[in-house]
Amino acid sequence: MRESMRGPVGGERLAAWPPVNIPLASRLFVERRDEGDWALDRWASGWWLSRPSPKRQAMRRQQRFVAQVVALGETLHGLSQTELLAQARAAAERAFVTGQAQAGVRALALVREAARRTLGLLAYPPQVYGAWMLVSGHLIELDTGEGKTLTAAIAACVGALAGVPTHVITVNDYLAQRDAQKMSALFGYLGLRVGVVHSGVAQALRHVEYAQDLTYCTNKDVVFDYLRDRVNARGVHSRAQLTVRRLHGQVHSQEPLRLRGLHFAIVDEADSILIDEARTPLILSAAREAGEETRAYEHLLRVAASMQAPLHYRLVEPHRQPELKDEGRALLEDLAREMDARDEHDGDTGPDALMGFWRVAWVREHYIVQALRALHVFKRDQHYVVHEGKIVIVDEFTGRLLPDRSWEQGLHQLVEVKEGCKISGQNRTLARLTYQTFFARYLRLSGMSGTLREVSRETAGVFKVRTVRIEPNRPSRRVTLPPRLLPDQPTKHHAIVDDVRERLAVGQSVLVGTRSVRASEDISAALTAAGVPHQVLNARQNADEAELVARAGQPGMVTVATNMAGRGTDIPVAPEVLARGGLHVVLTEWHESARIDRQLVGRGARQGEPGSCRTIVALDDEVIDKHGGTTLKMLQARYGGGPWPEHAMAWLQKAAQGAAESHNAAQRRHTLKADHHMRTQLAFSGATE
Repeated sequence: MRESMRGPVGGERLAAWPPVNIPLASRLFVERRDEGDWALDRWASGWWLSRPSPKRQAMRRQQRFVAQVVALGETLHGLSQTELLAQARAAAERAFVTGQAQAGVRALALVREAARRTLGLLAYPPQVYGAWMLVSGHLIELDTGEGKTLTAAIAACVGALAGVPTHVITVNDYLAQRDAQKMSALFGYLGLRVGVVHSGVAQALRHVEYAQDLTYCTNKDVVFDYLRDRVNARGVHSRAQLTVRRLHGQVHSQEPLRLRGLHFAIVDEADSILIDEARTPLILSAAREAGEETRAYEHLLRVAASMQAPLHYRLVEPHRQPELKDEGRALLEDLAREMDARDEHDGDTGPDALMGFWRVAWVREHYIVQALRALHVFKRDQHYVVHEGKIVIVDEFTGRLLPDRSWEQGLHQLVEVKEGCKISGQNRTLARLTYQTFFARYLRLSGMSGTLREVSRETAGVFKVRTVRIEPNRPSRRVTLPPRLLPDQPTKHHAIVDDVRERLAVGQSVLVGTRSVRASEDISAALTAAGVPHQVLNARQNADEAELVARAGQPGMVTVATNMAGRGTDIPVAPEVLARGGLHVVLTEWHESARIDRQLVGRGARQGEPGSCRTIVALDDEVIDKHGGTTLKMLQARYGGGPWPEHAMAWLQKAAQGAAESHNAAQRRHTLKADHHMRTQLAFSGATE
């Protein structure tokens, strides 16, 4: 068994299949072993794997490979289904295991022919080459609208035909079901069984779905199913050992293990899953009853509300995280002494007795900081919404509701009390894992997104995978209109209304992108006051998301939406709108990452269609206010409230987003380091996650 193999094109070195030191037949968890958290190793891998290839050389390589696939495909029309399937299995196995270019050409040509027969879709050159890069274990940057669904399906077919359990991982339930259904005819023609795992699939049936040749699933579900397997088989390292222990009653859970291992993953919206969601560890927990904790949390909030800034605490930028000062700690110590004295005097049972944390300094300080976060950091309609009497977290990057998630360490309960909701019990942690650690365990990891170049060094350092840019099938015809920087929110809203009216007057449809629910509602109110009909898509109105998005490209349509990144639903633009300039996208606020801005702008002018975009931001936008720093002060001193030249706006944008992304990257590194440290301690004690 070789430790490495030559890449299919360009001489890249790929991970061997299967990697050395992993006895597949005996190990219970078939996966790549953790390599540790070495900063120097991450830096070296990131530098080496993120080196860009010369564009001309990369284009020649892509064209040469695709030309061979197309030429071979012309000779396959006369094959019967049986002949095609037999040849596809043999070629797929050679291509996946050896990485030989010629085997890849044949495997892709055969699967491409099957897609033509079943779906009526003949994969374009970017889709063909993108599929091969996925099979080879790369991340690919493929522009919005270039056909990621078919690209992933072709690559998944090659993996599954090679006999490798394949996971196609998407960002939400809708996309997992939709993509599996759209490609079902192709999979059936090739004799492949397809499983689908999402929040609606019963827990007892999930092992059946993962047992299929390939499985479409969401990132959240696959990680939590993996953690459940780890908890159910804690301390067991082989299937034989698990069977013996179950026979002797030494394993409490009789639930069958769900996953067959982490073999081959194709991650859709890879930057969203691998980067944006990597700042928070995923925690498998068991709910506990709330009991009498409500009074304790109410007391915490009262104490936190009585504290004064900057006397007792300060809010540390850029995310205004509370930090206690010596005066604040002294105040808490005085309160703790008063409670002890009161309890000794009359035996009163207050919230301190219920929780038992006031007598321990670090515990009371932790909960007070959480209470300060609940009061001053987490904002309604931005970080969460109140839905049917419950606190529901809003995904910061996609604007989606996350009803099955909760904040840990008392924060969720404190926000519930703050909003007058029924309190839920704190959860008992059973297992935890970060996305970085989980996805790095796949024997072969690949993924795709429209925006990956900005994070190529980080993904290379953490996951040891190279990012490849796939050029679009047709050149972009997007028209970028001059950006505008306004002094405040009211002025910005007025400018947005004017821009929308101007685009409607020429016959374009308009998509207005916002960062938060509240921002979308503010702009909606401005459009309503101006008499402009429109539809709103945010965390409050997401039930008919696909239908709302499908209408966004129709004549006269204006859609106000929270961050469209990762929604994965195409916006079909009506012919009469295309004739008048296509879909017009308005970016109303810079995001913390320039990738998210590009994702929003990429909703228009797809596949060589006409389209336009304009950026309209204000100096009091959150990202500018928090991260502008000295650059903002210097430019304000020179240009005042505006108008600013484009180069000054570009300078401010780069400075603000650079500072925000640096902070987020540091947070991801801290999360990964903490996860590695915790796993090291658990391994030392003989436990697992």
